[in-house]
Amino acid sequence: MTDQADSGPARRNNGIVLDDTAKRIIELLQEDGRRSYASIGKLVGLSEAAVRQRVQRLLEAGVVQVVGVTDPMMLGFNRQAMIGVRTTGDLNQAADAISDIPGVEYVVITAGSFDLLVEVVAEDDPRLLEILARIRDVDTVGSTETFLYLKLRKQTYAWGTR
Repeated sequence: MTDQADSGPARRNNGIVLDDTAKRIIELLQEDGRRSYASIGKLVGLSEAAVRQRVQRLLEAGVVQVVGVTDPMMLGFNRQAMIGVRTTGDLNQAADAISDIPGVEYVVITAGSFDLLVEVVAEDDPRLLEILARIRDVDTVGSTETFLYLKLRKQTYAWGTR
């Protein structure tokens, strides 16, 4: 939460209205996605069943995902990289085509010197080269620049709500 007082429901870009209780539930799940509905209920003043319904609505609306975040290195994915992509055509088409490539985990359309940022997780360098070749084969990809990850220092998903 921010230091400013929350004035109640907030309409998001997608039309979803989040009241203060929904925001608090989201923050609690960001802290610990395995937290029980009963313990969340105690903290927000709802029954376990009411929290379960609220979380289900948030999941169905795409507001939250509850996933297990892993360390790729611990699972045998020894090469991670961010690839900056410059395109020569429709950004959405390029982003969609690249998103379909196995090993591509994250694609975002950006402003700046790259049109897209693409995060890749691969078992090894030969697999990374295969993924990079497939990205470069997309018709509207003009150029790429690869940034290899040497060490992950921070990864967090607990930015809260507004």
